[in-house]
Amino acid sequence: MCLCCAEIALIDGEAIDCCLCGAPQTQAAFARIAADLDRRAMLGGTAAILGMFAGFGLVPSEVRAQTPGRPILLTNLRYFDGSTLAMREGRDILVEAGRIVALPPAGQGPQEAERIDCGGRAVIPGLIDAHWHSTLVAVTQLQAMAGDIGFVHLMAGREAGATLRRGFTTVRDTGGPAFGLKLAIDRGAIPGPRILASGAMISQTSGHGDFRLLNELPRADGDLSYSERAGVVAIADGRAEVLRRTREQLMKGASQIKIMAGGGVTSLYDPLESLQLTEDEMRAAVEAAADWGTYVCAHVYTPEGIQRALRAGVKSIEHGQLADIEAVRMMREEGASWSIQPFLMDEDANPRTDPVQRAKQEEVSAGTVRAFEMGMAEGVNMVFGTDILMNPAGAASQGRQLAKLTRFMPPLEVLRMATGAAGELLAMSGERASYDGRLGVIAKGAMADLLVIEGDPQAGLDWLDRPDESLALIMKGGAVVKEQVQ
Repeated sequence: MCLCCAEIALIDGEAIDCCLCGAPQTQAAFARIAADLDRRAMLGGTAAILGMFAGFGLVPSEVRAQTPGRPILLTNLRYFDGSTLAMREGRDILVEAGRIVALPPAGQGPQEAERIDCGGRAVIPGLIDAHWHSTLVAVTQLQAMAGDIGFVHLMAGREAGATLRRGFTTVRDTGGPAFGLKLAIDRGAIPGPRILASGAMISQTSGHGDFRLLNELPRADGDLSYSERAGVVAIADGRAEVLRRTREQLMKGASQIKIMAGGGVTSLYDPLESLQLTEDEMRAAVEAAADWGTYVCAHVYTPEGIQRALRAGVKSIEHGQLADIEAVRMMREEGASWSIQPFLMDEDANPRTDPVQRAKQEEVSAGTVRAFEMGMAEGVNMVFGTDILMNPAGAASQGRQLAKLTRFMPPLEVLRMATGAAGELLAMSGERASYDGRLGVIAKGAMADLLVIEGDPQAGLDWLDRPDESLALIMKGGAVVKEQVQ
């Protein structure tokens, strides 16, 4: 019996499977549809499929897939490669089968290639947001924690298209039920960035991921909260339970594991300075992730929590705005990445009206400037993330928040945080990344994620706040999803 249909009829007393999903004709049709989607023929044979999403704004306004068997050559350009802090000239960019296959000298690309004249504009790698919540960004906290999960996922689908149109071709999802969205994007059903999903955030009881109300305590054995059932969080206490919940996320397809190692702003009951998960509990998650060839990232702000996480083998510190110099140096010595956000208590801050949340938010903001200064001075691998959370109106600030970092470092160093440096972090997922190719760089063999911009990235990044005007071309995996190059 097919699990997707589960239809059985009784004929002469014998159970007969009526589902036609396994029929040769049906399987052949499925294969044809899959092939069409894989070629990203979104404006051709898939138009009928995508039409159902149009009412939610899930269909990009412009999509032009690469002509099968014919490479694309971007010409008349200068480019930032995502690693070297300089603009380069004298090269074209040759794209084939979704990858950058060569950087030939200008004017020497293959004659048969389909040419895109960039008109002297700058080209940069597609941007990476290393701390994004695909299913939690476009809904309020009430909707996320108590609303209809179908609505949550539809809003996430709409926001995925907007994220891509802002030039973010890849996101590392650091918590939430993003596996279905990732699958829909990867199959070409809806537009959106690549997603490296963590799945449910693993939290101790009373930790940053425990969003239960006080009247829901005590917890009965096997009694899951709504946020656990929805896949937003997984509450785990003790080594055995942490192993179980970590392995469940890996089974679902997690690229990396997210744990809560300290107090947070959004949660009401845990103090910001609290240490969460013992070192042994953290190590259990690290060991389970390592068995699958990937790593653990940890939400944590304080020096003590950062150092505990690093001792347990955590390879990515999320936030860390209250770090001291010893914790920062330990990050550098352990080779960990620092996924840090511009929490500056300005107009783009996640809205918080509860006085407890507001006080914690102000404390984190006060440490942000010093954290950036220490990270730069000590040479930690800092990567950009926004952590726009349960803030529908704030999602559009994604590019602007990256541009803010120019107060701490030169523009190309800022761009490296959201391209090459982030790509190095994502590569730590190994085979669990599910994307076979380098991200965040313009180099031979890298994924063909490219932005052609109206602006000078060496002079400033204000253009990031105007993606509709400033992004003349957006390419993801060799497919042109926006083109206004004239």
